[in-house]
Amino acid sequence: LKTTLIVDSSRSAISYNDSPDVPFDRSVNPYRGCEHGCVYCYARPSHAWLGHSPGLDFESLLYYKPNIGELLTRELSARTYQCAPLALGSNTDCYQPVERRLGLTRSLLELLEQCHHPTVIITKSALVERDMDILTRMAQQQCIQVMISVTSLNSALSRKLEPRAAAPKRRLQTIEKLAAADIPVGVLVAPVIPALTDPEIENILEATRQAGASHARWIMLRLPREVAGLFEEWLHQHYPGQAQRVLNLIRETRGGALYRSDFSQRMQGQGDYARLLAQRFHLAFKRLNFTASTPLARSKFTAPAKNDRQMSLL
Repeated sequence: LKTTLIVDSSRSAISYNDSPDVPFDRSVNPYRGCEHGCVYCYARPSHAWLGHSPGLDFESLLYYKPNIGELLTRELSARTYQCAPLALGSNTDCYQPVERRLGLTRSLLELLEQCHHPTVIITKSALVERDMDILTRMAQQQCIQVMISVTSLNSALSRKLEPRAAAPKRRLQTIEKLAAADIPVGVLVAPVIPALTDPEIENILEATRQAGASHARWIMLRLPREVAGLFEEWLHQHYPGQAQRVLNLIRETRGGALYRSDFSQRMQGQGDYARLLAQRFHLAFKRLNFTASTPLARSKFTAPAKNDRQMSLL
């Protein structure tokens, strides 16, 4: 697909949330839309809100924030700002292919390193290796954690689910390189798709642990709004023989619907099948000696200097 870029005129950089099922309360997303084209992406409805298609437009019509560094500098410099871990790539991947050209994520990391701000990166891209120089220095200050998302180790399935994302084997190599550089790296087994990718939970944990991942989390498939229809169509096209079983199990984990948004079960579902998946994950987590992620340092944060035009009187 040909990528079309549109300037995002947002007036703020940080998005805050008060969701009890999300391990951070703030994030920065330099892009809207994502070239990876993951059919299951829960962020697709945001494009419909902008008046675009949550299908192909989401993958090819991208918004970017050229002044994201200036906006973040202003917000981190505010007297009222209180430091807490900030997530990069929580909505759309901050290392999607267009980042090679625009470099917005790297500019954000340069700023976050400068002020020793605790940061969590979530990505399924090998492009994160480009910034290992910054990540290594941030790791020495206990200010960085990288989570590599792995959905499946099956390259054929991954190509259909995530057509322009890094291949599973390439993601394992990225984990190896980050771990070798002493950059804290974990695996996000997500999304777990009942009957399609859930048989791989243990294998994914074993492979990523061997590659050097030290901590792990998992998230059940989420199909909000337009994503449900897109995923159902994709399933019938690529896996017609399994489609009905997969959909039935999704409904079983969502109280009879394809999706429920309440915080109590949004990330990991409900019912016997969801509990079975959680138990399998935690047993493998314990057997493979994964650990809880190390808390990031907040006390080292120093607000960046503002580039104000008005001179101080003192």
